[in-house]
Amino acid sequence: MTQSTPLAPGHRKPPPPRPPLVTSADVLGALAILSAVAVIALWVMNQGGPASLTTLDRAMGSLGLLTGLLASDLMILQVVLLARIPWLENAWGHDLLTRRHRWIGFASFWLMIAHVILFALERVSRQPQTALDALTRVFITDSWMVFATVGTLLLILVVVTSLRAARRKLRYESWHLLHLYSYAGIAATFPHTLGDGADFHQEWTRLYWWALYGFAFAVTVLYRLAWPAWRSLYHRMRVESAVAEAPGVVTVTVAGHRLDKMKTASGQFFIWRFLDGPGWSRGNPYTLSAAPTSERLRVTIKAAGDGSERAARLTPGTRVLIEGPYGTFTARQRTQPRMLLIGAGIGITPLRALLEDSPYEPGEATLLYRYSHDQHAVLANELRDLAARRGIELIFLPGPRRADNSWQSADLNHPADDAQALTALVPDVARCDIYACGPPHWLTAVRKAARRAGAHRNHFYTEEFGW
Repeated sequence: MTQSTPLAPGHRKPPPPRPPLVTSADVLGALAILSAVAVIALWVMNQGGPASLTTLDRAMGSLGLLTGLLASDLMILQVVLLARIPWLENAWGHDLLTRRHRWIGFASFWLMIAHVILFALERVSRQPQTALDALTRVFITDSWMVFATVGTLLLILVVVTSLRAARRKLRYESWHLLHLYSYAGIAATFPHTLGDGADFHQEWTRLYWWALYGFAFAVTVLYRLAWPAWRSLYHRMRVESAVAEAPGVVTVTVAGHRLDKMKTASGQFFIWRFLDGPGWSRGNPYTLSAAPTSERLRVTIKAAGDGSERAARLTPGTRVLIEGPYGTFTARQRTQPRMLLIGAGIGITPLRALLEDSPYEPGEATLLYRYSHDQHAVLANELRDLAARRGIELIFLPGPRRADNSWQSADLNHPADDAQALTALVPDVARCDIYACGPPHWLTAVRKAARRAGAHRNHFYTEEFGW
């Protein structure tokens, strides 16, 4: 439905910004790569590089050291990526940071495993007659090695529980608690790295590694603990209401003091902790479902774990702790003349907020909303009201998915090809900034269809509702 009504003052669309030649994301990416290059350079200077690979025994020891140093560097980089540093979040966005954190995590894990195996083989090759004794020393009795072994086991636990098959069987709260063990694992390996790492024996190399570890520790304490604690105290946030929207879905409105000072934008999310009893310490990420104001924030939550199920029982006055705002899924990214929003299920929530206060003229925004059953059409009445007020083309797509690799609903008379169906609904899709929110596999189908329909990848923004 479309209605051409004039925009209120302040909603006029600004001219598209000119993209900079070099972004902060480019600079940060270069620094991350440079840290790995620096580690390899340290290995070459201290071990001789390829010259240390002349015999099997020396090669195993030298490569064992290199893989250990690279694993340490990538573990530090992992911590920094998810330290919630504002300029890092603004440059890359939380979804991209999370994906890169995951990739780097698996890379550091396999480098760590290679490090352990290479040093074990080196010790055994030196003492083949007393292999068990050699392994005992390298894993337990040598200086700080028992701590390193415990730390390695903790990191293995974190990696195993991060596999998709394992995550599907865990509640979010359980997975998050297990994931925090990575900090303990990294801390447990640190004394061994300092004590036995050959590249720590020179003053300037020790300074380099201490600076890396110190930076990671400092930004983690500052942005994951101190800054959120101060903000929560300053803004004095409390639950104002909790209203059921649909089976298993509740909208929570939170009131607070000077919330505009956080400079929150529609499409962003916070880590929320409601002080309603046991379990409050486990934070959950929820995206705003209404445009933020100076006095109120609103989220719409679907029950998917202990924390989200408790949201339905929240009472007015419950105190709230927050981390954020995070994410780049905002209208600040816009460069195209039109705006296409595509949501599935509870993924409609950030799109509803974006539609409320983003700058666009009547007829310049289209919303495609896919859901399985009418009872799952969360916030449908609010969307109809917004469409009437702001001239949005609103298209509901009810019913089950056509196929696991399709974004479409099976009940609709659209072309079977996903790209053709998208073009039939939105003929000028190539001239749109596309905002899509929903489950990861569904988003993949949307992205493929949009690319085939002519949309540029730089005009496609996503928010995954999954973990």
